[in-house]
Amino acid sequence: MSDVDIKRIILIGRSGSGKTSLCQAIRGEDLKFYKTQTVHIENMSMIDTPGEYIERAFFKSTLTAAAVDAEIVVLFQDPTREQIIFPPVYTSMFNKPSIGLVTKTDIASEKSIQNAEHFLRLAGVDKVMRVSNKTREGIKEFLELIKK
Repeated sequence: MSDVDIKRIILIGRSGSGKTSLCQAIRGEDLKFYKTQTVHIENMSMIDTPGEYIERAFFKSTLTAAAVDAEIVVLFQDPTREQIIFPPVYTSMFNKPSIGLVTKTDIASEKSIQNAEHFLRLAGVDKVMRVSNKTREGIKEFLELIKK
C-alpha cells in the first residue's frame, strides 16, 4: 500500500515515541532514527510533528494549526515512559476521528502497555492499537484502519 492510498493523518507524541519510525515502517523502509526538527509532510499523507510540539505549551497551538489539513489525528504513547503527556479529552479540540497508538510493544511489559492504553483513552481517542515499528506488529491493521 502506498502513502496515496491512506487518509491524511497527523502524528502527535513525545520525542522518541515512534512517529517518524511509523512513517518509515508504513513505507516498508529500514528504520533510521533521526530527530524531526519541524512539521514534515511525508508523501502528502502523513504529517510528522516534532515531539517538542506536545511537550512544550508554547508550541501546542502549532499542532492545532497543522491538524487542520489532517483527516485523522494519531496520538502516540510510548509505554516505556510511564508519563501522561496528553491532557484529558485532548482529542476533542481537533473535532476529527482519532487513533491512539501504543508503540514499542516489542520491548514493553504488558502492564506498561495497558497503562499506555489507559492514558490514550483518557485523552479521548476513538480507538487504541498496539504497534511495533521494529517488528511491524500492528502496522498492517493500522493501515487497514486509515485506508481511503
